[in-house]
Amino acid sequence: MDTRAKIVSSAEARSRIPAAAVVAAGYFDPLLAVHSRRLAAARGQAGFLAVIVTDPPRPILPARARAELVAALRVVDLVVLDGPQAPEPAFDFREQDAAGSSEFVQHVHRCQS
Repeated sequence: MDTRAKIVSSAEARSRIPAAAVVAAGYFDPLLAVHSRRLAAARGQAGFLAVIVTDPPRPILPARARAELVAALRVVDLVVLDGPQAPEPAFDFREQDAAGSSEFVQHVHRCQS
């Protein structure tokens, strides 16, 4: 399966996300193992998980690249590129992502020194 087929615009998302779905949002910049664990926990027992990929203040990767990485996760059913019609997330990981991304970048810089 080409997981890129899971990626939709915010306008298309409204018609593709079931009423009982769980919706999560985050930067996923870069995608880390902790994201996979958070998304699995957010999905819980729900039958469908939609994830909104949003832009951090200073992205490392383009939104489309991050969306493709998130779409490759088995626990994710649909990936929404952020836009004005994006649904309201039940789980918002952006604040945690900002802190985690900063720590990751600092770690990479220390390793390169």
